[in-house]
Amino acid sequence: MRESMSSALFGAMTNEHRLDVIANNLANASTNGYKKDSYAFQDTFQRFAHDYLVDNKPYVRAENIFPKPYIEARTRMSGQFSDMSQGSMQPTGNSLDIALVGDGFFKVRTPTGDFMTRNGSFTLSSDGRLITEQGFEVLGGGSAITLPRDNKIDIDAKGVISVDGNQVGTLDLVNVSDPKSIEKVGKNLFQIRKGSKATEAPADNLQVQQGYLEKSNVEIVGEMVNMMEAQRAFEINQKIMTTTDGMESLVINKVGQAG
Repeated sequence: MRESMSSALFGAMTNEHRLDVIANNLANASTNGYKKDSYAFQDTFQRFAHDYLVDNKPYVRAENIFPKPYIEARTRMSGQFSDMSQGSMQPTGNSLDIALVGDGFFKVRTPTGDFMTRNGSFTLSSDGRLITEQGFEVLGGGSAITLPRDNKIDIDAKGVISVDGNQVGTLDLVNVSDPKSIEKVGKNLFQIRKGSKATEAPADNLQVQQGYLEKSNVEIVGEMVNMMEAQRAFEINQKIMTTTDGMESLVINKVGQAG
């Protein structure tokens, strides 16, 4: 009884977390450069003492003296990660809208430090600094990029910025040596997870497309299917807990009457 209650409880908690992840993905389906969150599962096992005695010693005895090992699998969520697959391209015609094709990020500077982003919806501040939608400085050469407001701005596939045909700077484009070490920090920003040995690396296979924006890689239909699946799984685990509780109450009452 207790085993079924325990498994159902953790199953319900796991699916509740899945629902939170899916809801966040759907809420950001229209966010430029957003990378959906995904999750992974693993089996954890409960072993009995005789499960570790796997050598039946055929040269000593003809038959096993221990019962066959039974291992109870308990599936749990093992991790959550960002799916960095490419989002679709939307043409805008705006010279300050920049999309990235391939693996890599823009570098931006915030009041709390430098971070990475895939959102290339940029504007110019009142003093000509290239900034994100949140007002963070877009970096080039390790510092803020300043551009004139009324001149023709061209950005080539390598991120080189030219104004009226004159080169004025290059966007800082970086990749990460281990993509699994990337974590979200909010406001569509990423950083390398603390304690990781991963480092920033040159974005060699990254291309810049001016006048485009990379859309979110969230597939709405797929996420809705996942939501229904998680909701059903949560309800099933909830029913198992209710049934187990009823059976335990029945057993307790029967034992009490028998006494």
